[in-house]
Amino acid sequence: MEIKILEDNKKRLVFELIGADHTLCNSLKKELWSDSATRAASYKIEHPLIGIPKFIVDTNGQKEPRQVLKSAVKRLQKMNSDFLSAFKKAK
Repeated sequence: MEIKILEDNKKRLVFELIGADHTLCNSLKKELWSDSATRAASYKIEHPLIGIPKFIVDTNGQKEPRQVLKSAVKRLQKMNSDFLSAFKKAK
């Protein structure tokens, strides 16, 4: 997966997630919204078969969008790790 930054400033980050689909994008969007500094977090895919997800993250200025994004990704990684551990124990 590749990230292509299209816009980056103190309150707004726009980027493309090349190689991602709705599964990751929906999880990331939901996790971004759990941060109180997030004013807007959404994505769109122009074409359902060949489109590249384009994310927009706006913050209130208390945190920079990159910081909010990194925190959200870390939380998702932890959730995935916890799920994998629980799954292995259930075998």
